[in-house]
Amino acid sequence: MTIDARGRDFAALNEAIRAAGGFCEVRGCVGQRFIAAGMSGCDIKIFGVPGNALGAYLNGGTIEVFGNAQDAVGDTMNSGSIIVHGSIGDTAGYAMRGGEIYVRGNAGYRAGIHMKAYQDKLPVMVIGGCAGSFIGEYLAGGIIAVFGLGEPGRPPVSNFPCTGMHGGKLYVRGACENIVFPKQVSARPAGDGDLEQISALAARYCGYFGGSAAEIMDSPFTVVTPDSRSPYKQMYVAD
Repeated sequence: MTIDARGRDFAALNEAIRAAGGFCEVRGCVGQRFIAAGMSGCDIKIFGVPGNALGAYLNGGTIEVFGNAQDAVGDTMNSGSIIVHGSIGDTAGYAMRGGEIYVRGNAGYRAGIHMKAYQDKLPVMVIGGCAGSFIGEYLAGGIIAVFGLGEPGRPPVSNFPCTGMHGGKLYVRGACENIVFPKQVSARPAGDGDLEQISALAARYCGYFGGSAAEIMDSPFTVVTPDSRSPYKQMYVAD
């Protein structure tokens, strides 16, 4: 089913998506917020630019955006997939606790803030381009990978990455010699186990967007993990 988003506010658009059973194409999207918020088992293809909080509290299914998306993509999502063929705004994956977000282009500030893992849930965010400042802020669990593709001369991550991090991993393509990480984290070359995990993420990324996983992997990677014990760790992160 095809839904024309033009002239509909977010409430009317979500009502139409639910009426379609969550299986639909949305055309002419022009910044409507909260698309598919709290939905599960959906398969939604969006053409245009969805507004803030796309897929917030998503509990399963797939949202695929053929364009850019605004802030707070996947806010507090629990499971499912969000695939963006363009770039995204700030605070993507805020408090994300499961599922995956794949972005072909760049991400704004504070991607992955407060991401956390719980029991068998492991949230994953993969950014093909570059990420703005404060990526992985207060990261408590899950995996973030930044490939830095298509941005020659630009650092893959910007200022203050992993501030307050106390769980999870950040993978950054490149040696990261000129990136300043906070004292409470450890930044080291990726080992064999890390590279195996990154290779799987790269293959999935290329499955969505094309390109060569081998070319992505033809580079050193840096892995960032917390380097201090946090009194809050057991509240958020499964061993």
